[in-house]
Amino acid sequence: MNRESLSELLFDTRFLTVTVANWLIAFTVMIIAFFALRIVVSFLRRRLAHAAEHTDSLFGRVAAVVVGGTSNTLIGLVAILIGVGLLDLPPRWMERVSSLWFIVVALQVALWANRAITLGMEHYVSRSAGVTKPQLSALASLMMWGAKVFLWAILLLAMLSNLGVNITAFVASLGVGGIAVALAVQNILGDLFASLSIAVDKPFEVGDFIVVGSQSGTVEHVGLKTTRIRSLGGEQIVMANTAMLSSTVQNYKRLSERRVVFKFGLTYDCTAEQARQVPGIVERIIRGMDKTRFDRSHFQGFGDSSLDFETVYIVLDAGYNTYMDIQQEINLQLMTEFAALGVDFAFPTQTIHVASVPTPHRPQADVPVAA
Repeated sequence: MNRESLSELLFDTRFLTVTVANWLIAFTVMIIAFFALRIVVSFLRRRLAHAAEHTDSLFGRVAAVVVGGTSNTLIGLVAILIGVGLLDLPPRWMERVSSLWFIVVALQVALWANRAITLGMEHYVSRSAGVTKPQLSALASLMMWGAKVFLWAILLLAMLSNLGVNITAFVASLGVGGIAVALAVQNILGDLFASLSIAVDKPFEVGDFIVVGSQSGTVEHVGLKTTRIRSLGGEQIVMANTAMLSSTVQNYKRLSERRVVFKFGLTYDCTAEQARQVPGIVERIIRGMDKTRFDRSHFQGFGDSSLDFETVYIVLDAGYNTYMDIQQEINLQLMTEFAALGVDFAFPTQTIHVASVPTPHRPQADVPVAA
């Protein structure tokens, strides 16, 4: 092929109104642009990772992972758009290329933001839970879901607006539809927001032993709608999050020490001198035991069938078994000490005092009448 034929092929032959030479230049620029962009992305990722290692910066680590996750497909589309920009296209085609530029760039930014949201939320949960690979909590799942929905909704609306779609009516219809859906699933939404409240306020967490009304057990899972509790009997209790928040929750896992109030009664045969010794005996027994702190012990009052005493002490351990062992030992020692003192524990009795006894009526004997 001579020079004139080659020149005619390159500059006179057209494909879709564009010369072959223009197409070759565009394809060459596309290939160069693709590899150049890949090199730039790899360079930025290495630089950010290196900086993050030396500064221990969370932002640097997240940025390195986000940049490293740049889509090759979108890089290829950017390279194609760069090459297409060199073609001698009609004005109406160039307008469409401009719209495609916005869509491609917006998609890549949204993918970066989506990845950053995931990494940031995982870091938050990891820091809160204090473990390396935590299971995402209800708060993290709900917040991540809401942030991603908001992100992609904004992206969709921006893309539609860029393509010339009137989004005002579209947004208004979405608002009306959203209200209808919210009314239809208000119970579910109530549980969702209740789970958010539980995650933010943290009245209990997985592993805590709680009492809710008549139910008690260890929290196994806090979900978006329900909370699952493993009871002492072994069965699993599933409660709606709204019901959990509307009830009083007693969290025994956060019990650092236990305040114990117990009472006992002695019979009325107990003398004043013996009753005066009882608080001292109780105090000596409690102070002599480990993991306890004595508070007070008093002769409280006169009961229906007993002299009532009240004692308060602190168990310096949250374990229920520890508390029961201590209380058992206190009771046994009280039995021994009171037996030595000569006093008895009271039990319900009732004494009836009769003021007078009526004389039984006797019938009179028949008296003979004189004739």
